[in-house]
Amino acid sequence: MKKETIHIEDLSTGYLTKNNRKVVAEHIHASICSGELTCLLGANGVGKSTLLRTLSAFQPKLGGHIRLLGRELESYTDKQLSRIIGVVLTEKCDIRNMLVEELIGLGRSPYTGFWGKLTPEDREIVDNAIHQVKIEHLVGRMIQTLSDGERQKVMIAKALAQETPIIFLDEPTAFLDFPSKVEIMQLLHRLSRETDKTIFMSTHDLELALQIADQVWLMDKTNGITTGTPEDLSLDGSLSHFFARKGIMFDKDTGLFRIDNEFTHAIRLDGCGQKYSMVRKALQRNGILASRHVGVNYSVETGNLDKEGFILHCPDEEALHVSRIEELIAEIEKRRGQLPPAEELKK
Repeated sequence: MKKETIHIEDLSTGYLTKNNRKVVAEHIHASICSGELTCLLGANGVGKSTLLRTLSAFQPKLGGHIRLLGRELESYTDKQLSRIIGVVLTEKCDIRNMLVEELIGLGRSPYTGFWGKLTPEDREIVDNAIHQVKIEHLVGRMIQTLSDGERQKVMIAKALAQETPIIFLDEPTAFLDFPSKVEIMQLLHRLSRETDKTIFMSTHDLELALQIADQVWLMDKTNGITTGTPEDLSLDGSLSHFFARKGIMFDKDTGLFRIDNEFTHAIRLDGCGQKYSMVRKALQRNGILASRHVGVNYSVETGNLDKEGFILHCPDEEALHVSRIEELIAEIEKRRGQLPPAEELKK
């Protein structure tokens, strides 16, 4: 059963200097549960890293309450916190001439001391972390020989070896190629389930977060933090409003974001599945509003993957069969001047 591990009330984050108090975010109310992957989303400069550093006790809060496992954050000693919070930072690991297994073993430092010798029990915990992240093939490698994705997996294994109920990650996919981003996100989601840990991460990988995260925190200057599942935030309009800016549109049909094209003409699209989606994408890239909801007398019949080609229906013409989307676009372009203007559909 999921349990609340982090509870935030009226939190203010920012910086204290000798003569100034700079507030980055305030009036934050939220909670996080075990066994979930929670993703923090927001624009650059909104305060995501400041929030993570505050939750990690790397910098003091300016006001409000942070409770970890039912206790105020300030009531823990540094040693106690090292057994409650594991942190994986954005910066690339710049350690050299150390074996992967040795670096993961440093995760046991809260229990052994920095120079402490690993006991058989510690080694078993390190081996288990390696197994959980599935990096057995890396243990004999030097850190400097690893790819960015491999290094990130090693740092996650080190956090697991620390045996903390809470793990914070600051942009863990920042330097990775797309397949590696997907792999790391899937790994974190699996680990949250298998270990029942609280895993909380900031990220700019919006599309991946909406597909993989259990909970999403939307952070902005105006509304503070809005929380919920990706699906609930889609249905209640929070995602649409949060990213409502020129050139970006939240597509409620797919639950993902897309480029908001300028449409000059419109056509009805009949069909389903992948062929429907690909034709719609191609038409909208070419400035033609296309969907099954467009009520005009020009239409494209896509069928499904079991049916070859596409059919273009135009008034006073015989149905035209084409085999590829490229051909379909070319035929529609010939008739663009005949298509109903998209502007008329808005009236």
